[in-house]
Amino acid sequence: MSVLNLNRCQYLELEKLAVGAFAPLTGFMTEEEFVSVVQDMRLPGGTPFPLPVVLDLTREQVEAVHGAREVALLVAGKEVGQLRPESIYTFDKEVVAEKVYGTRDPAHAGVARFFRMGNHFVGGAVRLTQRVPFEFSDHELSPAESRAIFAGRGWKTIAGFQTRNVPHRAHEYLQRLALEMTDGLFIQPLVGVRKRNDYTPLAILAGYRALIEGFLPKERVVLGLLSTWMRYAGPREAVFHAIIRRNYGCTHFIVGRDHAGIDGYYSAYDAHELTRRFDGELGITILRFHGPFHCTRCGGIVTERTCPHFRIAPEAVREISGTLTRRMLSNGGEASADLMRPEVVASLAGVPLLIDEDEE
Repeated sequence: MSVLNLNRCQYLELEKLAVGAFAPLTGFMTEEEFVSVVQDMRLPGGTPFPLPVVLDLTREQVEAVHGAREVALLVAGKEVGQLRPESIYTFDKEVVAEKVYGTRDPAHAGVARFFRMGNHFVGGAVRLTQRVPFEFSDHELSPAESRAIFAGRGWKTIAGFQTRNVPHRAHEYLQRLALEMTDGLFIQPLVGVRKRNDYTPLAILAGYRALIEGFLPKERVVLGLLSTWMRYAGPREAVFHAIIRRNYGCTHFIVGRDHAGIDGYYSAYDAHELTRRFDGELGITILRFHGPFHCTRCGGIVTERTCPHFRIAPEAVREISGTLTRRMLSNGGEASADLMRPEVVASLAGVPLLIDEDEE
């Protein structure tokens, strides 16, 4: 039997396919699926799906896989699953990057990762035979597990919240809005494969535990990590995140300002506009929220829809973002209580805060 050795990112894609996180996909995309998704953001049958989920190969691996009926998938020398190859194909990376990310600029973190991948893909159905444990595995739920928890609590409506940051007051504001509208809140921070200066999974967990314990109705909140990689694909990734949360049992999904964006490559509400294109097709209701930010004149967390000073007195506006809070905390300072709760900051004491280098 042919074999392929998977890196961490490739393994996590396999795992998410196998547990149903990327449903309706049951395997890495074939060439037909890949082309359809890149061009139209739909699978060949018309089902919305905005991002490629692929297994990349080097030229040497292509030769090893070509003609095989089944391929053993290995991590650190141990078999973790199998792949039944259906197609092996190549592509123009710059053309694909322009379609998927809206740019071919290698300074874009998602584009840079894509360009580092092999120049061929293999598509086909997969099977997971053994899960690889990571430092965050005990804090992650499968779609079956999250659905069982929601059912056990009697929740009919569940809002999913995507994040990759320690909680700040702007995100807390959005979470409270969602709790007003649904039975429960599923906070699912994305970890697994991150870039340098992202928060560590331990920091995110510590911060959210402090927030949930001290300030949210904990009987109405579930916290569970999601181990996959950020594509930083902006609007397309917002749709992708919504599909994932539908698969985990959510009925609603929060899409805020610059969802899954990075370094100004996307406009603030591009994700709102793209999700509207799929209204009624995703199996989940999109909660399109604006802002939020802190206004010194209003004396609290507001948005451009609720605060007049956004336009007439912009000096009163204090933006809140993961980038800002990381900068504050990593320089040894403390975030203002208007931006991040002191109890959340205190929970980070002694916890590794930021990732030192890009993960693969």
